[in-house]
Formats: sequence, C-alpha cells, structure tokens
Amino acid sequence: MSQFYLSLGSNIGDRETYLRSAVEAISQMPATAIKAVSSFYQTAAWGKTDQEDFLNLCVHAVSDLSPQEFLAHTQTIEKNLGRVRHEHWGPRTLDIDTLLIDNLVIDEPNLIVPHPYMTERAFVLRPLAEIASAVIHPVEGQSIAKLLSQLAEEGVVRYKAY
Repeated sequence: MSQFYLSLGSNIGDRETYLRSAVEAISQMPATAIKAVSSFYQTAAWGKTDQEDFLNLCVHAVSDLSPQEFLAHTQTIEKNLGRVRHEHWGPRTLDIDTLLIDNLVIDEPNLIVPHPYMTERAFVLRPLAEIASAVIHPVEGQSIAKLLSQLAEEGVVRYKAY
C-alpha cells in the first residue's frame, strides 16, 4: 500500500460540504482507506487573489492504486462535485492536489509529485503538519513541520475540527 497525502480546497458555494463530500468519495475509492483528515483552515486565495476565501484541509490515505489510477479517481471526484477549470488558480468548488506519494518523485505531464508549490504554501503545510508533521519531503529532505516553520502563517486560520 502506498501513502498518499492530499490537499483539498474549496471557495465556491458550501465549501465545507464540498470538502466533506470529497473526503467521503476518497474513502469510497477502490483499494483505498483514509488514515487521517486535518482540521479545516480558512485562507485568502493564493496566486489569483480577487476571489473568495478558501477552506482547505489535508488527507492521508493509503491505497493499492497506482499514482495515475489514484489521480484519475480524484479528478473524477472533482468533476462529480462540480469542478470546472475556467482559469488557472481561479475559483472552484473543489480542488484535490496530490502532495506526496510515499518517497516518490514523479514528473509526468499530468502528475508532479511532490507537488511543486507545496513548500511555498502555508495553507497546504499547516493542515498537512497537523496529520503528517514528521513526514520527510523527498526532495527537500526536511520534515513537514520544519518546512512549515520556514513560512509565515498569518492568514491561515483554523476554522474547525473535521
């Protein structure tokens, strides 16, 4: 079984319901089980800032699916929950990013692991540190907690427990 760490975000409509629905759908994927879910965190939009605040959380799942199979399932979940890709970093009902898979480094056209921006984003590392603080980033060689300690966390506010 492989260890998958995911970041989920939503900033359109009932954000919490979209995230809870996505976690439930991930738990129903074949040969997959959820091991941990972080608290919800509210953050201002990143990259394209003229949009509503996001709710974010992270998920630790284990799965016998290949990385590409896992990605296909998470993209289907996004689509089923109303994700439409209109603009890069634009508003969305749901975004599921694969952050880490075991100690793998993957660079394929549709899947880059570790996620290329995760170490720059407190809204990713804060919830990830809640469920995986000791996990080592396979490229940076540092724990998630250590990587988080190097970022400013203002604007990343714990919204509520999952």
